[in-house]
Amino acid sequence: MDVSADPYLPYDGGGGDGIPLRELHKRGTHYTMTNGGNINSSTHLLDLLDEPIPGVGTYDDFHTIDWVREKCKDRERHRRINSKKKESAWEMTKSLYDAWSGWLVVTLTGLASGALAGLIDIAADWMTDLKEGICLSALWFNHEQCCWGSNETTFEERDKCPQWKTWAELIIGQAEGPGSYIMNYIMYIFWALSFAFLAVSLVKVFAPYACGSGIPEVLSAASAAGVSVAFGAPIGGVLFSLEEVSYYFPLKTLWRSFFAALVAAFVLRSINPFGNSRLVLFYVEYHTPWYLFELLPFILLGVFGGLWGAFFIRANIAWCRRRKSTKFGKYPVLEVITVAAITAVIAFPNPYTRLNTSELIKELFTDCGPLESSSLCDYRNDMNASKIVDDIPDRPAGTGVYSAIWQLCLALIFKIIMTVFTFGIKVPSGLFIPSMAIGAIAGRIVGIAVEQLAYYHHDWFIFKEWCEVGADCITPGLYAMVGAAACLGGVTRMTVSLVVIVFELTGGLEYIVPLMAAVMTSKWVGDAFGREGIYEAHIRLNGYPFLDAKEEFTHTTLAADVMRPRRSDPPLAVLTQDNMTVEDIENLINETSYNGFPVIMSKESQRLVGFALRRDLTIAIESARKKQEGIVGSSRVCFAQHTPSLPAESPRPLKLRSILDMSPFTVTDHTPMEIVVDIFRKLGLRQCLVTHNGRLLGIITKKDILRHMAQTANQDPASIMFN
Repeated sequence: MDVSADPYLPYDGGGGDGIPLRELHKRGTHYTMTNGGNINSSTHLLDLLDEPIPGVGTYDDFHTIDWVREKCKDRERHRRINSKKKESAWEMTKSLYDAWSGWLVVTLTGLASGALAGLIDIAADWMTDLKEGICLSALWFNHEQCCWGSNETTFEERDKCPQWKTWAELIIGQAEGPGSYIMNYIMYIFWALSFAFLAVSLVKVFAPYACGSGIPEVLSAASAAGVSVAFGAPIGGVLFSLEEVSYYFPLKTLWRSFFAALVAAFVLRSINPFGNSRLVLFYVEYHTPWYLFELLPFILLGVFGGLWGAFFIRANIAWCRRRKSTKFGKYPVLEVITVAAITAVIAFPNPYTRLNTSELIKELFTDCGPLESSSLCDYRNDMNASKIVDDIPDRPAGTGVYSAIWQLCLALIFKIIMTVFTFGIKVPSGLFIPSMAIGAIAGRIVGIAVEQLAYYHHDWFIFKEWCEVGADCITPGLYAMVGAAACLGGVTRMTVSLVVIVFELTGGLEYIVPLMAAVMTSKWVGDAFGREGIYEAHIRLNGYPFLDAKEEFTHTTLAADVMRPRRSDPPLAVLTQDNMTVEDIENLINETSYNGFPVIMSKESQRLVGFALRRDLTIAIESARKKQEGIVGSSRVCFAQHTPSLPAESPRPLKLRSILDMSPFTVTDHTPMEIVVDIFRKLGLRQCLVTHNGRLLGIITKKDILRHMAQTANQDPASIMFN
């Protein structure tokens, strides 16, 4: 009996390493290998040495990475390097590099994030001021830096100096009047369109290099570092990575994300782009406590944030879907230029929309002090107050405050509309800062309203205990901060990380309760209209097979109910371990679009051997045709450990056992789908094979699970489209 021909021969999972070799006889370019079991097999030296095939194990762009497979390969590589570290100093160096390479990558990620954030902050300030004028003494200075060294500025007009010239002053020689306004208006639109064209050109050139997937640890560390430098919140950045980015977050990833956020914050603090020794422009500190009755307006801001989030998600997804289905989406550059032109035309007349959004948030967050000259701080001094409890008590609003409220209302409408249309265009327009600006505007308006209500009706029972005459009772800037957190939470459905981010932003531990109340209210109200955040909604819109870890699977179905093929489907496309030719496999690859194929012992037994990826098969066959003589279309392909006996006139067989995944993830046909879904989410699987007593029955992919979940939610599974 030929043992190698037995389909039920047990396999040790190796590539021939465990077979005790006795003799190696040379016969031309072939070798005869005799093992302890007297099994003769003819093989090629390339197969014996098991050389790696270039390209095998890699991925195409926009293809999901099999992280289980990659982690196994990484652990195997790590063990192999460690086993050799005592052989020489060079091997010891390689072992140390391998151990510290992960930390080196996240360190470089943090350094790059901090440096780029500083560069972007400085460039954004300069480009914002460039739309209004230019510094004649130093072209690279923004407006504030230009007037720092001037001796001709006054406290009341500290933003005016002879070194800074508006475009109207330079072009037509007028600083005031209708002509000056029109010229500045035209130059504002010109620079806005120029910057938009520059941005879309850069995106068009560099965006292809950012496609595809990334390493989970690096993505987690990069997202933590990004939030750290954007909001000056290293801990909040780590929590954001944990809550929003990573489906698998081991302790090692936690520490590396924290370290990357720390390095990024340190680099940005060293650059000090805002000149205020802070990581962000809108850092604020409040010295007035909040009172119990203020929970009601805080919760109302949370309701507004939830309603805004629900409206924004539905409106933005509807617009993005329309963009995909119309000709307008085929001209992304034209869309960006059009949006920039409309934004510039509408934004210039209103001083609050003309401002850089970060500067707007800073002004809305800032409490009115004696040095503030903003219209929001134009209060009338009350000479009738009998006593002054605080340095700056609550005062009646002046005409500047009421004028600013109307301008803020118009700015709120403008921001809501433009954010719906700008999120999702080809130039990243941001989500965090625009959402925070919308919430800050609404919060500041509510804060001023509550402040005036408490001033004029301080004898009401809700104000009587806390808001006596002459006391600084209400802080409108605090309402702006709470509103910003509520609106951002309504859009992203963030909770813990968002509260920590805003806490680190203000440094006020006593404002944790108002923030928690507003953020949780925002999430509850938003979830009442739909549990998806904006990120999950766009993932579904773009057709990415993503299993949201926040969504529970509660249906009592089994793996056999979801697997393919169904009873009405054609049989599952499989490979046999030694009965197919190169031409058979190439025809199967050309006729199907599957990501990979299960390998079985034979059509009769259906015993599972392993799983071969489509890309690996293609690369291995192409490589064999180039490097091995005698590989033709009729060559037998062998995935088994031993090559079967072939007639002497047969072409050389092709051994592809090295590309075979010998341990594909399998479940039985009676496994509950609840467990299968958890496995896919936590391990990041691409596919899972279904067996019964070792016999292959079918396969389950992410797309099958998503279609099944849609079907259980009374949706048409055929309507779920994937890219």
